[in-house]
Amino acid sequence: MVGIYGEYHIGRTNVARWCQRLKSGRTTAVDDGRSGRQCLQLVKTLMQSTMLQAYLVVLKNRKMLKSFICRIIFLFHLFIIGSCHFPKPLELENITDVLKHLLDNYDIRLRPNFGGKPLFVGMDLHIASFDAISEVNMDYTLTLYLHQYWQDSRLAFSTHPYELTLSGEFAAKIWVPDTFFANDKNSFLHDVTEKNKMVRLQSDGEIKYGMRFTTTLACMMDLHYYPLDSQNCTLEIESYGYTVEDVQMYWKSEAVVGVEKAELSQFTILDYAATVRQETLASGTYQRLSLSFLLKRNVGYFIFQTYLPCILIVMLSWVSFWINHEATSARVALGITTVLTMTTISTGVRSSLPRISYVKAIDIYLVMCFVFVFAALLEYAAVNYTYWGSTRAKMKAKKLKESKAATEVATNEEIIELQDVRVSPIPYLRRRNKASAYITDAHFPPSFRRTRSYYSQGFNRKSLERSSLERQKKPYVLNSLKRGANVLRASIPKIKDINKIDKMARVIFPVSDYEIRKTPVECEDFLFDLF
Repeated sequence: MVGIYGEYHIGRTNVARWCQRLKSGRTTAVDDGRSGRQCLQLVKTLMQSTMLQAYLVVLKNRKMLKSFICRIIFLFHLFIIGSCHFPKPLELENITDVLKHLLDNYDIRLRPNFGGKPLFVGMDLHIASFDAISEVNMDYTLTLYLHQYWQDSRLAFSTHPYELTLSGEFAAKIWVPDTFFANDKNSFLHDVTEKNKMVRLQSDGEIKYGMRFTTTLACMMDLHYYPLDSQNCTLEIESYGYTVEDVQMYWKSEAVVGVEKAELSQFTILDYAATVRQETLASGTYQRLSLSFLLKRNVGYFIFQTYLPCILIVMLSWVSFWINHEATSARVALGITTVLTMTTISTGVRSSLPRISYVKAIDIYLVMCFVFVFAALLEYAAVNYTYWGSTRAKMKAKKLKESKAATEVATNEEIIELQDVRVSPIPYLRRRNKASAYITDAHFPPSFRRTRSYYSQGFNRKSLERSSLERQKKPYVLNSLKRGANVLRASIPKIKDINKIDKMARVIFPVSDYEIRKTPVECEDFLFDLF
């Protein structure tokens, strides 16, 4: 009896220590099974010794009976807990044998519930990061965690709720869904330091299959309003070989996680939606899971990269209106520099965009800026032409006036000389006068031609007939164009002050530019319809 009483005290101390370890988490049900077996053995020993001690106490003092009854209830509670929650020795003493036994008659080629109801495969995604979005290639790249859930009754190994975390190599020994991304361009599985795959097996055959990879997905973008546009990019998940009669996919309750924390350099994620639909192809009808992202482009980058430089260059081209029109080199250099700068900016913008046929908003903006810059250069050409044209016309009129005066003086002298020769008494001078009459006929005034001899009158008649015939041979269209040009030239007001063109340009260019920028939507719609 003394030995049994000593075992009681030793067993009570061991049970107290084991309970303390259980509370601290150092002892679990899947360690090796020995802690649970030891506890059960100690509980049995304590129950035997407690019954004996209770009998002795009752004989000595009945007042302590109540405390012993409570102690018996506590030990009975420990016995129930140990029987229900501690694994049996044969279940977890060798997990390798259990897994080997599960895979002995396992056929990896057949899906679970083969020949029966469709297998339901759940999906959820954890977005790690948006890596890149390319307008040139019309795609976007993201890194994500893909988790798939299904149940395979062939892998059930216990009626107790256990979970085994296995390496990704176990996935090659069991059936897994043939999931693929319908709009995928390129993907790779991360393998540092090992392949980022894992399998979690529940005791009832429930499987969680996860992996981490980076994928590049196609995204057909509408760039009509670039860079003030919004894009809708999707991620399409589908089974490659199993139709809806074999496998049906669905989103889990928390289908997508991590979108709120994802950050993009040029876009903001406004919204996302997970949908399910059926896709009918030539080989059958398949279940497709779709995840769409609504992305809005941030315009801050383009303000400092494109819009602000273009505005400053256009304003710089207006500086030439305040430069003297005689400073040809300065105004021409400024105009050509602004034109070439606008060309460089346009080339840089086009290099970051695909070669698409329709007109984009950024194209219209750059074209309008280029028109303003080029018009400023043409304005100086008009000023220069007007200035030098008027000066040249004045000089020509002056020379014509001087030559006319000189011609009148020479003609009068020739007339006097010719009259003197005709009345000369020397016969030789009179004969030379007849030979040169044909040459000097055009210089004589009508009053003098009327007094000339008959042969000079015949010469004048023939020359007049020949000149009239030459005038008739000229094309009619050319004469009409000349008359129209003369009328148009007469209708244009003559600018006496060259600086008036620059003064008008100082007002017209900024006002027109302001009006166009004030109503960009109407202008863009008009140009979209035009092109």
